[in-house]
Amino acid sequence: SICLLIVLIGIYLHSRAVFPATPEHPVAGTFDLVKLAGPAMRAELGAAGEHFGAGKAFFLLAMAAFLIKLPCAPLHTWLPDAHVQAPTPISMILAALLLKMGGYGIFRIAYPLFPDAARHFWMLFAILGVGSIIYGALVAMAQSDFKRLVAYSSVSHMGYVVLGAAMMTPAATSGALFMMVAHGITSAAMFFIVGIIYDRANHREIGRFGGLSGTMPLYTGLSSVAFFASLGLPGLCGFIGEVLVLLGTFQAARPDSILMIWASARNVDPHGAIVALASIACFGVVLTAAYMLWTLQRVFFGAARPEHRAYPEISRLEISVLAPLAAMAIALGILPSLFVFTFTDATVRTMFSIFS
Repeated sequence: SICLLIVLIGIYLHSRAVFPATPEHPVAGTFDLVKLAGPAMRAELGAAGEHFGAGKAFFLLAMAAFLIKLPCAPLHTWLPDAHVQAPTPISMILAALLLKMGGYGIFRIAYPLFPDAARHFWMLFAILGVGSIIYGALVAMAQSDFKRLVAYSSVSHMGYVVLGAAMMTPAATSGALFMMVAHGITSAAMFFIVGIIYDRANHREIGRFGGLSGTMPLYTGLSSVAFFASLGLPGLCGFIGEVLVLLGTFQAARPDSILMIWASARNVDPHGAIVALASIACFGVVLTAAYMLWTLQRVFFGAARPEHRAYPEISRLEISVLAPLAAMAIALGILPSLFVFTFTDATVRTMFSIFS
C-alpha cells in the first residue's frame, strides 16, 4: 500500500507540469488514467530515455505493490497463513476475487502508465513469473495440509499471469487475463472442497484421508472436475489460460514481437532467454499435474478408512455452491471466446496500441 501511495502521489505531482491549471480546470494535475497514459506524461517521467527516470521508479514500486497482492514469489509469504487461518467463505473470496486485484493493477495501471519501463524490466518480471510457477508447484507438492496445498497452488497459477504480462504478446496477455477468470472459478471450488471435508473430519491432513470415493461419490465427482480444471486438462477452463500464456511466451521470441523489436534497437538478442523461460514454464504444467493427481489419489481413492464411513454425502446446499462452479469450469473450457475473450479483446488491443 505504501508503494502504491508513493506512485499515486508522485505521478500526480509530475502531472502538474504536463497539465497546468486552466480556466476550465483551475487545479493543475490530473488523476485521469487515460491522460496519464499519454505521450506527454511518458516524456515528463523520463521513461523513454535510457537513464533511470521517475517512470522506471514508479513502475517498480507499482509492480511491487501488485505482485504482493497477486501474489508472486518471493512476495507471497502472507498468503498461505492467511488461507489456513481464514474460514472457508473468506478463503473463497480471497482467492477468487481479491487476488485478482493484483493482476488488474498490472494490466490497468502499471503497464499502460509505464510501457517503456515495462519493456526495460521485462526480463526481471518474466523470471519472477516463471520462478513463481515452479516454486509454487514444488512447495504445494510438499504440503501435508490440504488447504495449504491449495494456497500454494494459487501462487503457482498466478505466476502465469505475471509471465503473460512480461511477454507483451497478444496471446500471452489474453491468456493471463483468462487465467485470472479461470483461477477465480477453480480456486473457489478447491477451497470449498477443502471446507466440505474439514466440516466432517475436523482436520485437513491429506495423509489421514483416503477412499472417500466409496463414501461420498457425488462429492468425489464434483471435486474431480475442479481438480482437473485446476491442473489444466483440455476441455476445462484451466487449460485455455495456461496454453495461451505458454504459446504467447514462445511467440515473444519472434523477430516482430515487442520485446525483440525493443531489444534489436539496443543490439541485444533475448531469443535464447525467452525460449529458455518458456521451456521452464512448460515444466510447471507437469508439476501441477503431479501434485494435483497425487492429492486426488490420496484423498479420494485407495482403501477406505473405517472412520470415513460415517461421513454424510454432500448436502443440497453444498451442491448448490459446488455444482455451478464445476459447470462454469466446463463452460469456459468449451466456449472461452463467448464468456471471456469477447470482453477482453478490446482491452488487449488498446494496451498494445500504447506499446506501439
